[in-house]
Amino acid sequence: MQPLQTTTLQLPSFLHGPYIAIKSKTKAEGRRCAKQYQLNGTLPQPRELRTVSPGEVVFTHSIVDFQDHLPAWRLYMVSEVMMSLYDVDEKNHRHLGNLYETTFRETAWGALYFALSGMAPESAERTALRLQAVLRFWDSLQHGRYLYQTLNTFMSLEELMTAACGWAMEAWCPEEGAPVRSRFAVASERMARATKDDCVEAILRQLPRILPFADRSNLNHLEVVMDSTAWREHLATLDAWEFERISAVRPGSILERMYVWDRELDIQ
Repeated sequence: MQPLQTTTLQLPSFLHGPYIAIKSKTKAEGRRCAKQYQLNGTLPQPRELRTVSPGEVVFTHSIVDFQDHLPAWRLYMVSEVMMSLYDVDEKNHRHLGNLYETTFRETAWGALYFALSGMAPESAERTALRLQAVLRFWDSLQHGRYLYQTLNTFMSLEELMTAACGWAMEAWCPEEGAPVRSRFAVASERMARATKDDCVEAILRQLPRILPFADRSNLNHLEVVMDSTAWREHLATLDAWEFERISAVRPGSILERMYVWDRELDIQ
């Protein structure tokens, strides 16, 4: 069953207000979630949704939120709800994080938050689910006006998703010319059904785009970690958990894997 699309964008009321007020409200929401989780293992829906008025801006990243004393929509502060929820069972935070994501990825605001958050794990399978969730709520989310990582650069949904998740289109739907929404749809479908071999080939295709961003001053084995043949051999040695973390081909994850690999070569 497809989620109901609305002609407006609605966000939980605990995400609106000055920063300090939102911090208090999100922590309280996390405790409310924790209480219900302890009772029956589920999470409650927000008590109140409010419509984002035309012209209002939704802050999706803290890096551009310099006037935190002013009331605003601060989507990025969903993380405060999750941190408060984790307090109920710190040793089980991974399960709680997965539960929160699967529950609220079925809302417009949750779908967008998790697509933008870059939260691990970012396997091809998980990334596909996140992109597909945004696509289901695309019409509603198009009513938003967003700030991401560049101050005073107000973005449409297409611009926001391209800035935050364009790497997924490049890796999994490099064919240009189609609308952004269609390319994300194709990319997510390919990621959802990708085999390990598919992921390996996608990583190798993207290496020429990703490796120039590496900090060479922190690398001791440039001749190895910059070589695509060596990468193919290295990928074959990774266990399932290590490979899953880079299978979506997110550039930051690939670079992180490269730095780990370089350090491993130091002790071989």
